[in-house]
Amino acid sequence: MAKQLQITLKRSLIGRPETHRTTVQTLGLRKLNQIVIHQDNPAIRGMVTQVIHLVDVKEIEA
Repeated sequence: MAKQLQITLKRSLIGRPETHRTTVQTLGLRKLNQIVIHQDNPAIRGMVTQVIHLVDVKEIEA
C-alpha cells in the first residue's frame, strides 16, 4: 500500500518569512488546524521539512 502524509497546520503564519507562507499555501493549508493529505514523496517531504516548526505530520496507510 502507498503511504500518505497527514499534515496539520498548528502554528500561525503571522510574522513568518514569505518563503514559509508560500510553502504552506503550496501544501494546501489555509487555516489553523486544517488537515490535508498528500502522497509521501521527496517533494512533499522537502516542503514539510522547511516548515516543520509550523505543522504536525503523521504517516498513514492508504
